[in-house]
Amino acid sequence: MNPFNRLRRVFERKKTQEELDEHYQNVELEKGDFLAMVIAALITFLPVLLIATVVIYGLFWILFLR
Repeated sequence: MNPFNRLRRVFERKKTQEELDEHYQNVELEKGDFLAMVIAALITFLPVLLIATVVIYGLFWILFLR
């Protein structure tokens, strides 16, 4: 494979909002797709939110309650 083909793909022009809307207009979700996306979002964001909450609570405890 020519390395310049890879560079051309990387530096392609960005699609406009209309092109993106047209491309994703006909996407149909299957029966369990929404639930899978919700579970994936929880698995992704919940640990980060829990860690941030613990850090904020820990700082609050160290600064004000100790």
